[in-house]
Amino acid sequence: MSIYNYKYLIIGGGMTADAAVRGIREHDPNGTIGLISSEEYAPYARPPLSKSLWKGEETVEDIDLNTAEVELEMHLGQVVKKIDLAKKIVYDEKGNKYNYEKVLMATGGIPKRLPNIEEAGIIYYRTLSDYKKLKDLVNKNKTFGVIGGGFIGSEIAAAIKIYKPDSKITMIFLETGIGALIFPKKLSNFLNNYYQKKGIEIAAGEMVKSIVKQEKGYVVETKSGKKFKFDVIIAGLGINPNTELIKGTNIKIDNGIIVNKFLQTNDIDVFAAGDVAIYYNTALNKLIRVEHEDNAISMGEIAGQNMAGANLPYDHISYFYSDLFDLGYEAVGILDSNLEIVEDWKEPFEEGVIYYLKEGKIQGVLLWNVWEKTDEARGLIAKAGPFSPKNLKDRI
Repeated sequence: MSIYNYKYLIIGGGMTADAAVRGIREHDPNGTIGLISSEEYAPYARPPLSKSLWKGEETVEDIDLNTAEVELEMHLGQVVKKIDLAKKIVYDEKGNKYNYEKVLMATGGIPKRLPNIEEAGIIYYRTLSDYKKLKDLVNKNKTFGVIGGGFIGSEIAAAIKIYKPDSKITMIFLETGIGALIFPKKLSNFLNNYYQKKGIEIAAGEMVKSIVKQEKGYVVETKSGKKFKFDVIIAGLGINPNTELIKGTNIKIDNGIIVNKFLQTNDIDVFAAGDVAIYYNTALNKLIRVEHEDNAISMGEIAGQNMAGANLPYDHISYFYSDLFDLGYEAVGILDSNLEIVEDWKEPFEEGVIYYLKEGKIQGVLLWNVWEKTDEARGLIAKAGPFSPKNLKDRI
């Protein structure tokens, strides 16, 4: 057993953790920093795992965030098992103790799993280890089942097809179309057809009932009775915030760890940021939790600065982006297909701006093949409104 003493302790090893380290150093060049991560790799950029790494635009070495260039100690491949808030001590699974003055929960999320299915070998895609494992399997196999039609499912299906054009890929998902939870119905249906033209089979409106491992590959059966055989299965079903460590403590949680505008929990020496944190967004006038890169980095940096005494409020309206074969988009704020939707197409499904409204106030903006307009979108979200289809025409 080893004992470590840090002024600042970060639990988690993702983009949020890297940004927090750098935020701390902006205000405290000398305070000791410790970082504990369950992953064996130092912090790395996550979006390339389903984008540029498959296209050959970047290598694994390129996505390293170079956290080691900042003065700190990293404890990689270590799983934190307990936190004692009163004594300010964190314990890992090997019994090592980490004393802290300020601690950041940057624990991210845990991939959602298929209910009632425990078949081994399914890749719940999220980490660099998952990428390396899947890349090897793609090189050796030909048929792939992608379960999930959302952000990860749509990206990884396109990425594999681009990387290996002769692969046979089937997407299976419960919704009527790709991205149906965030896109307007016609756009979602367009993507179904678009993916099919790219050579990907679409099984929409299907729920997986069972997965059976065979001598080679798997057989997937849906509730409607359809059966599919695959060499490899990848699931992209979203994440649940990883709050396991603080369950049973007095830290307030809901669908994540609740923080104030300075990213502190109800324990002023415990901060949270990134995928795991719920914060109040002033522009949207609501509590939100965001799972994308821009939020991870900007929130992590502010959390680090505030751990070092900066006392800065976090009010950023984050954005996210995606590449789907030859299509791409950037999105700001909240995208929810159940909101009122105003579509402003220059060319239907090729280029346009889509607004998401609630009671006349903009909640989110989808920039479909429209670039370098995220600041304009943020400006509109910050306005009180009211907005209507008429006064949003050609607004961006």
